[in-house]
Formats: sequence, structure tokens, C-alpha cells
Amino acid sequence: LSIAGQIGAYRRHMVQVGLGYLSLDRRTDTLSGGEAQRLKMVRHLGSSLSNITYILDEPTAGLHPSDAHRIGELLLDLRDRHNTVLVVEHSRQMLELADHVIELGPLAGSQGGEIVYQGDLEGLKAAGTLTASAMREKPVPNPAPKPWMEGYAIERANLHNLKDVSVTVPKGVLTAVTGVAGSGKSSLICWEFVARYPEAVVIDQKPIGVSSRSTPATYTGVMDEIRKLFAKENGVGVQWFSFNSKGACPICKGKGEITPEVAFADPVTIRCEECGGRRYNPTALGYTFQGKNIEEVMSLTIDQALEWFNQPKITAPLSALQEVGLGYMTPGQPTSTLSGGETQRLKLASELQRSGNIYVLDEPTTGLHGRDVARLLELLRRLVDQGNTVVVVEHRPELIAAADWVIDMGPGGGNRGGEVLFAGTPGALVNCKWSETGKCLPL
Repeated sequence: LSIAGQIGAYRRHMVQVGLGYLSLDRRTDTLSGGEAQRLKMVRHLGSSLSNITYILDEPTAGLHPSDAHRIGELLLDLRDRHNTVLVVEHSRQMLELADHVIELGPLAGSQGGEIVYQGDLEGLKAAGTLTASAMREKPVPNPAPKPWMEGYAIERANLHNLKDVSVTVPKGVLTAVTGVAGSGKSSLICWEFVARYPEAVVIDQKPIGVSSRSTPATYTGVMDEIRKLFAKENGVGVQWFSFNSKGACPICKGKGEITPEVAFADPVTIRCEECGGRRYNPTALGYTFQGKNIEEVMSLTIDQALEWFNQPKITAPLSALQEVGLGYMTPGQPTSTLSGGETQRLKLASELQRSGNIYVLDEPTTGLHGRDVARLLELLRRLVDQGNTVVVVEHRPELIAAADWVIDMGPGGGNRGGEVLFAGTPGALVNCKWSETGKCLPL
């Protein structure tokens, strides 16, 4: 292809995935998450090559079902041009396009890692796996939405593509803010709403810390209590049970790894030979509590730790982590290694016992299996029942259908969006003929 031909091909692909409204000089840092995701796909998948193997990790993450449909068409086009397309996905839409399905499980962490199904889609639907169960369950609009009387008003919002938007976010219920990618959802809630109601607690998927020294145990405060138990049992100071203090390996300084400085080469991280990646020195590892040293305790899963400890100050925070579906993790896992969804649930766990707050969650189901979405919904319902207001910016039909109230933005993305198309119950949304979200919910 000539340069002009290549440019034309890329522009056609941009239109194909629903980005035709963008101007070519638009700054990429002003794009929504869904827009940026699709632009990357056009960049990498707009090739005319064949006999190529493409591997995509959750290509529909953060996309509205109508946008995901466009991505599905692009992947099928790649397949039909004699390419191999491997997709790691949770989306029901993408699964239904697959020629062959491989499911891993049966659960997560140490309870996963096995192939529980391999075959075609029809065989999966008849299988007894968690994915098969999730596919058989169709989202049903909330039959009894929780009523509300008061709300939080947003008046004449004009940020980004919002067009003088005025809307009320209900108080004390679960509200889903929906719409295609780029329709103004995040601008309305994560920027305008949060700016006008700064008391709102934003629970996002941003990393808690990039340091390997931050762990679920330190984030929840459990680590301090565990150190006290070890110190009392062995008659020594608590600093011996910290890899940031006396207990640290003297070579790697408690990191468990070292990064040698090599001139004219990229840095390479290798496991510390002194401690074998255990982070503690021999003296610290020589102290035990109930037959285990500190490194062995930090290597237990949260589910195992709950059976091993009986101290309320330790079991209460760990139980909250188990409730949000993180029981497979270890208390000592660096938070820098957590996925966005795991990070968000870790933050959510610290809020489970509170009331009277406003919680804002931006796409909390990103990267979650259908089983995890059901568990997340239970937790959000629990927050509402405790007297909190929960607002989620969301694309997942299962969560939208279960909400008490829906605010749908659109009708399109970019300059074709920025308007409130609908505000009401999920059951009424299906009758809104202008709403792409309504078309994705069952009647």
C-alpha cells in the first residue's frame, strides 16, 4: 500500500470501531479509556498481513457492549484473513464469537491453574464450570428498585463534552451511570460530581503503591498486629519482623531482589542469592509463632490465615478481604503486583463497615469474571443497606440491570455525546429508543 492508502485504511478502521467522530489532531491524553483502547487496537490490528498470531488480553475491558460488538467484528475479520486470534476475556459477547474455548480454574490463585474445559461454545454452555454457569444466567432488570427522596444535584455541567448537563444523583441507592465510550460518564461523575461533592470517596483501580514494600497486610494494618504477636512470643522487638528494619536481609535490604548496575545495558532484576527472595535475615527467620516463622506466615493465603489466626484485630480485616473475593491472595504479596480489579477490591474492603458515605466507583467490573461480578454486586448492595450512596460508572449489563437507578449518557461518543438520554429505573431504560445501553438489557 502507498502511504496515502495506509492512512485511508487506518481511518476506515477507526470508523469501523466507532471512532469516526474524533479529529485527527485530538490529543490522546484527552481520550476516554474506551476510546484509547480502541485506538490502540486500530494501531496494531489494522494490518493487512496474514498468517499472524495475535494475542489480546481483555480487548473489551472498559467498553460498552455496542463498542465491544465492533471490536468483535474486527477480530473476526482478522481471523477470516487467515490469522490466529487468541483472546483472554470475560465478556459474554466475546465468548459467543469464539470458535474454540479454553477455560482455566476451577477457582483463583492456588485453587486454579487447571484446564477445566476445552472445546466449542455449545459444549461450554452444557458444562458445569463457573463460566458456563455465568453464561446461562441472563441479566434481569431489578424488579424492586430501592426508592429515594433526596439527591445530589449537578447543575449546568460543561466539562469536556458535557452539554450544559443538569441531573440529580439519588441519595442512599445504587446508581449506575452508563453510555457508550466517550459519552461523558466519567466527566460527569468522576470530575463534575466529585468536584461538587468533595466528601465523596473515590474507589478506583489506580495502584496503591509502586513499592514492593507495600502489601495487603501493611495496607489493612494487619502487619502491625502480626509483628506484635511474634515479638511477644519471642521476647524481642517488633522491628525484627519488618523487612524494612532489623529483620531485613542485609544484601537486598528487604526487597528480595537486587538490580545490579551494568553500564550501557538495561537494568535486570534478579532474586537475592543471600535470602533466596525471602526478604528476611536468618535471625528474623529463626523466630516462630505457632510453629511458623514470619516469612511462612506471610506466604499463607488469606483463606489459610483466617483458619490459623484467632485474634480479632487480625481476622476482622482479613475477613473483609475474603468477602471481596481476595481470599486466594497472600498477606505478603506486593501491592505493585495486583491487577486493577484486585486493587479496587482491596480498597473496597476497608469501607465495608462504614455508613453515611458517598462512594464513586469507575468501572469496578473491569477484568472480573461473572462470578466475581455477582460477589461485587452483593458488596455494593451491602454498602447501600448500611446507609451509603453508591455511584458506579459501568458498562456491564449484569450490574446495570441490578441497579436502583440508571443515568444514561449519549447518544454517541465525543461531540455526539455529553447529554443525559435517560434517568430512571433499569426496567424503564429498555424502553428508551435512543439508548444503546437499553438495547443491551433484556425486556
